[in-house]
Amino acid sequence: MKLVTFSESDGRGRPGVLLDESNMVIDLTTAGYADALAVIESGITALKDGEAYRAYPLDGIKLHAPLVNPPRIFCIGLNYRDHAVESGMEIPKFPVVFFKLVPSIVGPGEAIALTSITKEPDYEAEFAFVMGKGGYRISAGDAMSHVYGYTIINDVSARDIQFSTSQWSLSKSLPTFCPMGPAIVTADEISDPHVLDVKLSIDGETLQHSNTKELIFKIPELIEYISSITPMLPGDIVSTGTPFGVGLGRNPKRWLKPGETVTIAIEGLGELVNPVIGA
Repeated sequence: MKLVTFSESDGRGRPGVLLDESNMVIDLTTAGYADALAVIESGITALKDGEAYRAYPLDGIKLHAPLVNPPRIFCIGLNYRDHAVESGMEIPKFPVVFFKLVPSIVGPGEAIALTSITKEPDYEAEFAFVMGKGGYRISAGDAMSHVYGYTIINDVSARDIQFSTSQWSLSKSLPTFCPMGPAIVTADEISDPHVLDVKLSIDGETLQHSNTKELIFKIPELIEYISSITPMLPGDIVSTGTPFGVGLGRNPKRWLKPGETVTIAIEGLGELVNPVIGA
């Protein structure tokens, strides 16, 4: 199932299910769900037979970020060896965890808005997973049963702000710096999340291309580590890190510019496309 958040002309976000084969979106508010977080908390991963759902043509609605109100967005730094090398940092012995703040979320097609506070805005293609069942001190062996599904995140980063301090979260949380979507694909649709092709391009030029098999810390290890410190909640998002090819690691550096379009494609999850505009 592909869980989305959508709206009609009134702009009111509703949870839905995207049906690729018919280009339709099924409205889940008719089944009593207020938002996508409520769907995730319920654990449903398929439409119920016999339910009288309302359907909308995809070209008649707007898709938003699939989960606009996650409890938290955990991000994992330096989780691909080649990216750690290009960043000039050591391979981590434990997961490097920071946060993106929820107000930075935007959806597919929405603009990444650059601001004069940073001169070094960077792109980062990331595979993310969404927690379904929460828990504290979850073992790696049980971790995958806690995953609701998967999505795409662009961990847009203000590098000059990031490296002016040892704390990264604010540099990752400017408004619009967390594009997400287009959907949360439920875990039952992805047979192995650790063999997925990841690609980022800007205006058709491929700048990042890797595979989730290259992750240093994979999903079970990340859940075990994070939940050993804090209880994980339904709807928590964990963005697993970016591969080689970011603007920071290039010579010369390659920053985002107004007028560009960033496309991230992850196998089985679709494409996340966002234009870049000036402030």
